[in-house]
Amino acid sequence: MVRRFDPDGAVAPEVVRDLVALAVRAPSAGFSQGWAFLVLDTPSDVHRWWEVTTDPDDLAAPDDWLTGMMRAPVIVVPCSSRTAYLSRYAQPDKGWTDRSTDHWPVPYWDTDVAMAAMVMLLGAEDAGLGALFFGVPVERHDAVREAFGIPQGRRLVGVVALGHEAERVGGSPSTRRRRPLAEVLHVGRFGVS
Repeated sequence: MVRRFDPDGAVAPEVVRDLVALAVRAPSAGFSQGWAFLVLDTPSDVHRWWEVTTDPDDLAAPDDWLTGMMRAPVIVVPCSSRTAYLSRYAQPDKGWTDRSTDHWPVPYWDTDVAMAAMVMLLGAEDAGLGALFFGVPVERHDAVREAFGIPQGRRLVGVVALGHEAERVGGSPSTRRRRPLAEVLHVGRFGVS
């Protein structure tokens, strides 16, 4: 995950389009495809993104993370639609007619969009780009919707920043150990590796 982007490292629009085309190849429960991707790839749109999502005091004196991130030339906002899944699973071949969220112990509308974002991150790596997935502060969701015309009913699942890496910086992997496989792999029964 890249946290400092090269301010001079442009990303061609066709590369971004290819990454979104790759992302929509991700799994989708019932082939519901309740995703949408807002691409911000002009300096004015990217600047507007940071204005809308960042506290003005932080924007006036950005820390190292924000300084590095604001240099990303492309921001992609993957959005989910719960309605697309509830409607799809109310169709005759799925068997539910009530559109209740009670059938969904996990919100696959968000899970599928997160998987699509992961495919985009892997594609960015293959394209020689740097990328980072991060969240939108919950108190900023409505402002983002308003600023960029995202309809109600679309949830902001996260953000993918794309660009070229300026320099490698630390981050959590440099200060925390990766959990060993023996701690996370369970075969046949939890607690058995």
